[in-house]
Amino acid sequence: MQVVGTPVNWILRTEGLFAFLAAIYFYDISGFSWVTFLIAFFIPDLSMLGYLVNNHPGAIAYNMAHSYIGAIICLTAGFIFSVKVLLLISLIWVAHIGFDRALGYGLKYTRGFGFTHLGQTGKKRDT
Repeated sequence: MQVVGTPVNWILRTEGLFAFLAAIYFYDISGFSWVTFLIAFFIPDLSMLGYLVNNHPGAIAYNMAHSYIGAIICLTAGFIFSVKVLLLISLIWVAHIGFDRALGYGLKYTRGFGFTHLGQTGKKRDT
């Protein structure tokens, strides 16, 4: 399942980089605190605690926190209802997801933490 280095993989990783940069830009012009950004940036990674149970709930929790769906719903609600805290949360959330995707960390399969839609992460095992 190793797809790292394929043209599609690089497109998806570049897409993540641009999502990260766009979120950073909009966060900056919104005037939100960078201290808040730094404190909250890794909160979505708490979803990895699901892996303490096993791969299945771990993948579900991780994917819920690392899918753009929730972040975009939050962002849209923030704009529609003019709720600044939703904008703050969603921009940090999108930045986190984009950062992870740019580094090659994708949505997880239940097979294990290292199996993602962007390819296999971690060390290769000799067979």
